Amino acid sequence: MATLYPSLEDMKGHQVLQVGVRSPPSLCPTAPPMLYPNLAELEDYMGLALSSEEIQKKLFPDSSTALTPAGPLPGQLVAPLSGNNAGLRRAEIKPGVREIHLCKDEKGKTGLQLRNIDQGIFVQLVKANSPASLVGLRFGDQILQIDGKNCTGWSSDKAHRALKKASPEKIVMVVRDRPFQRTVTVHKDSTGHVGVVVKKGKIVSLAKDSSAARNGLLTHHYICEVNGQNVIGMK
Repeated sequence: MATLYPSLEDMKGHQVLQVGVRSPPSLCPTAPPMLYPNLAELEDYMGLALSSEEIQKKLFPDSSTALTPAGPLPGQLVAPLSGNNAGLRRAEIKPGVREIHLCKDEKGKTGLQLRNIDQGIFVQLVKANSPASLVGLRFGDQILQIDGKNCTGWSSDKAHRALKKASPEKIVMVVRDRPFQRTVTVHKDSTGHVGVVVKKGKIVSLAKDSSAARNGLLTHHYICEVNGQNVIGMK
């Protein structure tokens, strides 16, 4: 299985690091020629200010997160530039289904709004700090079952009635992460831009050779979250 990266920049950065790891030590007393220029000379590598203190810290993490000569395991996510930040973890979309146990708050609410789309039941809204948010439900997740009952073909009202009738202590749901969505990681360039113009949540244009263009963002697609924060409805 191939190594996975959150962005094209992470892949290129990891390849640079791996060349340094695999290069045999030189026996010559003089300084050997460098296969790559140093970070200060790279300066605008792929539009990134790699000489900045923040990026250097991510390229050369501490011993607890540093890359080893053996390299990553197959399928492991490698992010020398993106790092192991909370936004990257929250935005991950897993391909399988999972079971969650949801409860209601003191007002008998789950903090969840559901909607029928193409005969399926999907999460339309998750209120902040609600029971639904605490179990990891997010906008766009598909609800496959509620308390053992298949939701396919349900109306939005029927789904809400099922939640209302459910036990306040435990509601068992089977969920599929965001089947109509994907996660894309982009990086700001030396001017602080990722290369995308957004109007009313929709991508209307992309800058040539920008991080957004390199990593596969497309016009007419909508941005739902940024670093795990729901941005639907924001200007």
